[in-house]
Amino acid sequence: MYSTTSPYRIITVCTGNICRSPMAALMLTEAFDAEGLGQLVAVDSAGTTGYEVGHPIDPRAARVLTAQHIASEDHVAREWRQEWFAERDLILALDVDHFGWLQEGAPDRVSLEKVRMFRSFDPRMEGRSSLDLGIEDPWYGGHTDFDNTWTLIKAAIPGIVEYVKAAIASAEAAADNDHQQVTSMT
Repeated sequence: MYSTTSPYRIITVCTGNICRSPMAALMLTEAFDAEGLGQLVAVDSAGTTGYEVGHPIDPRAARVLTAQHIASEDHVAREWRQEWFAERDLILALDVDHFGWLQEGAPDRVSLEKVRMFRSFDPRMEGRSSLDLGIEDPWYGGHTDFDNTWTLIKAAIPGIVEYVKAAIASAEAAADNDHQQVTSMT
């Protein structure tokens, strides 16, 4: 449960953490900064495997981000850690296999409720099965596949930003209500 004393924490998850999830995390960070929420929201990424741990972002993903003026040179791939279920407020899977893997690994109901498909926030995908919401791994393809990944990620970002704004507003309202109750007791 998010509280106003720390940033709202989001993590994006793919397989190796060199293509989709760092693209999504960096694009989300840019979007929250543009909304003036950079101090209230922290976004990072991880992979379900250790295959790419320590490697930089895929050069093709970096090319797409650089074309949009988003820096990616500081990214270093890392593997998912179990404690992040408790430490993150929203866990965004980039494809169906990541979604299933995260659901299966969730230690409790609260953690399970944090796991969402990234594209479930794209209004054009409303009502679709999670099986239709995946973003295929562009690693096996070429530049066009990375451009397509950018497009699919970008379409979901406004929905994620609105979702997080609502969560922050709700937490702030609850904190204000608690403060008013304490103040009225004294």
